[in-house]
Amino acid sequence: MSRKYVVAALFLLGYLAAAAPVFAEAAPPASPQADEVTALVDRAAAAIDAKGKSVFPDFHEAGGPWRSGPLYLFVVDLTGKTLVNAAFPKFEGTDVKLQKDTTGKLFGIAFIDTVKASGSGWVDYMWPKPGETQPSRKWTYVKAATVDGVPALVGAGFYPQ
Repeated sequence: MSRKYVVAALFLLGYLAAAAPVFAEAAPPASPQADEVTALVDRAAAAIDAKGKSVFPDFHEAGGPWRSGPLYLFVVDLTGKTLVNAAFPKFEGTDVKLQKDTTGKLFGIAFIDTVKASGSGWVDYMWPKPGETQPSRKWTYVKAATVDGVPALVGAGFYPQ
């Protein structure tokens, strides 16, 4: 192979590597699950903005208007402190910025960065489904909220089928 073709091939590989993030999915495929998650998070952000942390106990109610089957809310301030984790209260007070998925992705930082950059958006990462040990792709929708004057985010996620 001539040097000209090697240079061209290396250039093409470099270009494709640089462009790869552009081709990555920015949101899950359209589905009723994605719509349900988005609607829930949007309603929760509005409730937090209006009522502050007084709405947090309602988020914990299993079978209430804020929890549906495996779907639950979490709230994190933009320093990374978990204020609410409706399904796993043991995580409240922990730093979400330290959480990594099985590939090493710091998805908690991705939540915060998404909200800071766009106000809302989707983040995907690999996480085991409840009761399983093998990771599956999970999509989480996060949206900016203000908790009693403190910038925060609210989110919920799902595993596509």
